Amino acid sequence: MNYIKQLAGQTLVYGMGTMVPRVLNYALLTPFYTRIFPLASGEYGVVTEIYAYMAILLIILTYGMETTFFRFTTSKQYNKEKVYNASLVSLFTTSILFIVLMIVFADRIANLLEYSGHREYIIMFSLIVAIDAFTAIPFARLRIENQVFKFSAIKLINVLIIVIVAFSFLYFIPRHIDNNPETFFKKIYSDKIGVGYVFIANLSGSIVSLLLLLPHIIKARLKIDMKVLKTMFVYALPLLIAGLGGVLNDSFDKVTMKFLLPDRSTSMNQLAVYGANFKIAVLMSLFIQMFRYAFEPFFFSRSNEKNARELYAQIMNYFVLFCLFIFIGISLNLDIFKYLIDKDYWSALNVVPIILMSFVFLGIFVNLSVWYKLNDITKYGAIITFAGAVITIFINIKFIPVYGYIASAWGHFTAYLVMVVLSYFLGKKFYPVSYNILKITSYFILALGIFAAGTLMQFQLKIISFIVNNIMIGIFVVVVYFKEIKGKIL
Repeated sequence: MNYIKQLAGQTLVYGMGTMVPRVLNYALLTPFYTRIFPLASGEYGVVTEIYAYMAILLIILTYGMETTFFRFTTSKQYNKEKVYNASLVSLFTTSILFIVLMIVFADRIANLLEYSGHREYIIMFSLIVAIDAFTAIPFARLRIENQVFKFSAIKLINVLIIVIVAFSFLYFIPRHIDNNPETFFKKIYSDKIGVGYVFIANLSGSIVSLLLLLPHIIKARLKIDMKVLKTMFVYALPLLIAGLGGVLNDSFDKVTMKFLLPDRSTSMNQLAVYGANFKIAVLMSLFIQMFRYAFEPFFFSRSNEKNARELYAQIMNYFVLFCLFIFIGISLNLDIFKYLIDKDYWSALNVVPIILMSFVFLGIFVNLSVWYKLNDITKYGAIITFAGAVITIFINIKFIPVYGYIASAWGHFTAYLVMVVLSYFLGKKFYPVSYNILKITSYFILALGIFAAGTLMQFQLKIISFIVNNIMIGIFVVVVYFKEIKGKIL
């Protein structure tokens, strides 16, 4: 139990660097962007699409080296400094090459993505991705060394810089110029940049993070052990493929929706609506990311202990419970959470519960992944995630033209569910863990029953719905307390 408390504590601390900054991001930037960019302009659709491309490219440019770094650093077979040097120099080299290629072909890429005349979008997002990919290893080193407070502080500063720059150039400076036409700010501001200031804000945050990580970066030596690097590449390649499969599950809909919707004149508006509501559901994803930051170094470091498998089973149980709490908490309080976005974007609120449950399955898959990572058979992770990607691609291509963005939501759900099933049964063969499937299933039934009841019971007065829904959420918490907390700890 002490180990679980330790993991929970580290998860909370990592939340300072992942969840808290991103909650700030969503609580400030998502409402701001959906209000500053009118739905009719489709500009928020541009933000949704470009950031989906960023997610895909970040996976390609890190090519599994983050997890590989954890695996090799925790192995007694390899020198930690040699592993750090090899991974850092490797990512630096590929990031620089990527920036050069993107600058050379910026115009062609902009035309291909239907952003003709906006090569600056391509250059800025390539710089953001390259910097974030390169800094992944210094951040990973902070995690493996349990420097969680420094990790969190840098992540928090990153978001604060993004918020300050975005609000300044998209709100305060334009209004200041309107009231003071001769102001100095007129020399550094152009209303023609528009949505480009979103990328400028993000680039500013990435540059500041890079500068703050310099003390850890300059410690690396340019001389690397090619034998170590080659071995790392062998381990990382399946992780790259798995990562690509995973990011396609998450981003394929956003990069293809405007091409798949039959009415191209409104496609960016539909993408903007879908992307805005997806942001609400991503609150679940933030918890999963926060947990993964703590869990990955944790399970590698505890894998040789006698009760490791029992520990992983206990962690799965508590993880699922917390995810289900988030699911019903957000789904039954959408009348509150919908204010994260402008009312013009509320037409797609029905996708939020579907995406939330999709992320529950994604989190379970993250927990299950210990079997192929610990046994160095990461090729199975690649196979599973690509199976999910195939499902995602098929559902989106087949059904978006007919049903629109709701098909994308169900595509996420189906893909992640299949990935969980495949990973569970393969894991039983290679690294059996006695997960309490019966108990986990019973909690799913309870949570879904509460969700169904809250959805079906509609009251004219919103306050009554709010009270009833949260009483049912309270019932879930009470049941969990008496079955898990009171029964096992006290």
